[in-house]
Amino acid sequence: MTRIAILDRADMDAEQARVYDTAKETSGIVGGPYYAYIRLPKVFEACQNLRGALASGLLSRREQQIINLVVARHWNARYPWYAQVRGALAAGIGQAVIDAINANKTPDLADARERTCFVVARELLANKGLSPETYATAEATMGLEHLVALVASTGSFSMTCMTANTFEIDPPAANPTPLAG
Repeated sequence: MTRIAILDRADMDAEQARVYDTAKETSGIVGGPYYAYIRLPKVFEACQNLRGALASGLLSRREQQIINLVVARHWNARYPWYAQVRGALAAGIGQAVIDAINANKTPDLADARERTCFVVARELLANKGLSPETYATAEATMGLEHLVALVASTGSFSMTCMTANTFEIDPPAANPTPLAG
């Protein structure tokens, strides 16, 4: 059970209803941490816009999903993990990769960019930055603009995970790949 009441659409004020309706019509994403964000409609809207900008930006869907899995695993964020596993499977990421990340192991990723996304996200979260070697490899593999997108995605999704954890927003009981303990 969440720590906060989930607002029904009928109970929202005009600004909350506006941003909720816009999100429902565009991304369709209005659950999870957005249950908390709706209390601050400008934050809700900014998060939707940032999510949309990153999702339609320089990183492939698979790269984005790998980053999000690493971040959700790092924060032990159960609802985001649930949502990202579904997204990862839909993007064609194999269950073995998901299971390795869930077990805090390095997955077997054939694509150099996907490996870089995994390494950079994991190192950023563990060390609060990148070593000179990791930075040089990441910039050479991804290019500077793509590396900026990778770092921004890691930070943005960290906020999502911290929000879900703080307000105890849990996944549905029927969760096919629960977060490992």
